[in-house]
Amino acid sequence: MMADSALRHVVLSDGADLDGFRRAVRALASARVSPDAVVFMTGAAPDLFGDSFAADAPPVALPKGVGALIASVVCHRDPERYALLYRLVFRVLNGERALLEVPSDPLVHRLDLMARTIRRDLHKMHAFLRFRRVAGEEGERFVAWFEPDHFILEATAQFFIDRFRSLDWTILTPVGSMRWDRLSLVYGPPAAREDAPAGDRFEEGWRDYYESTFNPARVNPKAMRAEMPKKYWRNMPEAASITALIREAPGRMAGMIDREATMPAKRKPERALEAMWDQEPKTLAALNAVIAAAGPLVPGATQAVPGEGPVGAALAFVGEQPGDQEDLQGRPFVGPAGQLLSRALREAGIDREAAYLTNAVKHFKFEERGKRRIHAKPTAGEVKHYRPFLMKELALVRPRLVVALGATALLALSGKALPVTKVRGPLRLDDYDGYVTVHPSYLLRIPDEAEKRRAYAAFVDDLSRINAMVA
Repeated sequence: MMADSALRHVVLSDGADLDGFRRAVRALASARVSPDAVVFMTGAAPDLFGDSFAADAPPVALPKGVGALIASVVCHRDPERYALLYRLVFRVLNGERALLEVPSDPLVHRLDLMARTIRRDLHKMHAFLRFRRVAGEEGERFVAWFEPDHFILEATAQFFIDRFRSLDWTILTPVGSMRWDRLSLVYGPPAAREDAPAGDRFEEGWRDYYESTFNPARVNPKAMRAEMPKKYWRNMPEAASITALIREAPGRMAGMIDREATMPAKRKPERALEAMWDQEPKTLAALNAVIAAAGPLVPGATQAVPGEGPVGAALAFVGEQPGDQEDLQGRPFVGPAGQLLSRALREAGIDREAAYLTNAVKHFKFEERGKRRIHAKPTAGEVKHYRPFLMKELALVRPRLVVALGATALLALSGKALPVTKVRGPLRLDDYDGYVTVHPSYLLRIPDEAEKRRAYAAFVDDLSRINAMVA
């Protein structure tokens, strides 16, 4: 059957009109309309320019990858996006079912680049959006301003609902807004930057902390701009200090060298963190909201990963930091190391659901290698940054025994860099009875299978002793 070559006009809503595009595709595909015979427009009045299509056109069966690509690319600002996507659909439905498996095809290559651009834009919004606290007659609310490059507002909705489900928040952008009232989400009109509130006490505290931990000897403006483009700086509280800190870095370095012999006492950046709180968090939910609002110390993580488990748990397990899967799911110990931990807990007779699991560092620090995100060990300074949050978290949970899983957790809990192999076993950790053992990821890295089995058995033995200590 020949394709219909009569010229058709399709009018879609401004922004990312995924539903409208899907309806149009069903109608166009049912009538076998050639891509060369379709003109896609946005924002025009349908009754003036758009052709009429059957409302009951049958659904189109497309490979899963094509559907995912469509959902991503409709968010792009390129005015040709709908025409390119329909051309892809037409080819897939007409003998090129495996078209996406040909990355060298010019159409596939261009759409893939557009999809990558959208993924980067989503990541920037996830990582660089900052909420500001607003007190009103209806109670506490949080408002954020962000300027995405593309039409990604609706695509980010579920991420922010999952991350801040217990908060009343509003996100304002030049292309639209959305409000979550803890129960439902409502989309609104575009906004202007002036509609967002000015800085609050939290932002002032965050700037103080950032300035107190800034190391002029490690300034790398090029790397900073590559990870966090300058266009986002004005929306981030710490960025207000960057220009001055970079400008002053050479002078500060010279001063540090001159004063080396009479270096003053160490600074206390944790005091700046405590100053961020209008009032000290009284619940884990309030504390997690503060951590999430602060954003990652090292840009890149998708979201803060809070602890998980009941308040009053007898056991609290503290790991190093979230991994790739934890970062994506927003839950601790769900990746390979977490699965190994769950298995070992069962063998030791410990109910994971009755324990509290968390990490010393709340965001995923990684290095990109191709399409993979490889874990990068947090520095002592980064561990110290998160320590006030961790200690407040434990104070709210009130465990009878705290378990340090690995060297980073031990550093966070004790304030000292101690070798796990030498102190493994019961050890007082700050104000808590504690126990030190290896992190389950260590077991996964052992190459020799016999040694791996021995190390795993020793780990289960540690967990059995831990269980007996709180029995």
